Amino acid sequence: MATQSEKGRAFQALHQRESAFIIPNPWDAGTAKLLAHAGFAALATTSAGCAFSLGKADGEIGRDAAMKHVAEIVAATPLPVSGDLENGFGHAPETVAETIRLGAAAGLVGGSIEDATQNPDKPIYDIELAIERILAAAEAARALPFPFTLTARAENYLYGRADLNDTIHRLRTYQEAGADVLYAPGLRSKEDIAAVVRSVDRPVNVLMGLSGVELSLAELSELGVKRVSVGSALARTALAAVQAAAREMQGKGTFKFAKKAAGLHDLNAMFRQ
Repeated sequence: MATQSEKGRAFQALHQRESAFIIPNPWDAGTAKLLAHAGFAALATTSAGCAFSLGKADGEIGRDAAMKHVAEIVAATPLPVSGDLENGFGHAPETVAETIRLGAAAGLVGGSIEDATQNPDKPIYDIELAIERILAAAEAARALPFPFTLTARAENYLYGRADLNDTIHRLRTYQEAGADVLYAPGLRSKEDIAAVVRSVDRPVNVLMGLSGVELSLAELSELGVKRVSVGSALARTALAAVQAAAREMQGKGTFKFAKKAAGLHDLNAMFRQ
């Protein structure tokens, strides 16, 4: 089993490759094992996927439950894992720093911090506080005894603020504050993605799986993207299958959905490995 230092170095190295890599987002230990079995090199948690699995809405689970979740994902496979640490589970820079330390203690070798406030009346932090929060996160990450890859997220596009200039400005300041990877989920076009990549000097993560822009891994690599995640898309895809099956059973009294189910013996064989 690789040590946390070895995982941290391996995760860093993935971001230095010429081409982009996919970091899929499991939502429990079983899906983590399935994705590791599929051959992916690293995993990232999803706050929404975790919340849905607990019967809650995204943003409702709290830090203790999130740390329990990431520890379960880490324990499920030998792969490096980066954590969706939301907004650090608090406004104060000190709280964000503590979240980084707790994530590392749970086994993470990377994690992302958002600039979203969770306040619908003012959804994005003022830039000054946002910078302080990334500075604190970076300081906590650098104090760890192993390489920890800090991702800073500019959330404008997820909150109806499609301001590319402000998003780029924020990513640049987060870069200067010590972020290792930059991420603006919800970018709406190939041109926006290319503009972000050109404007910063750190690896860029792009989210696929939302409605809107649809680009292949090869196309994203050509733009200079280094990492591609899918957020809650895998969890939502699985839940959509359950919803369809429920509608079939309740509405028609039939069970044709089971023809598409994974084989019981195949799953048992995979999970025994």
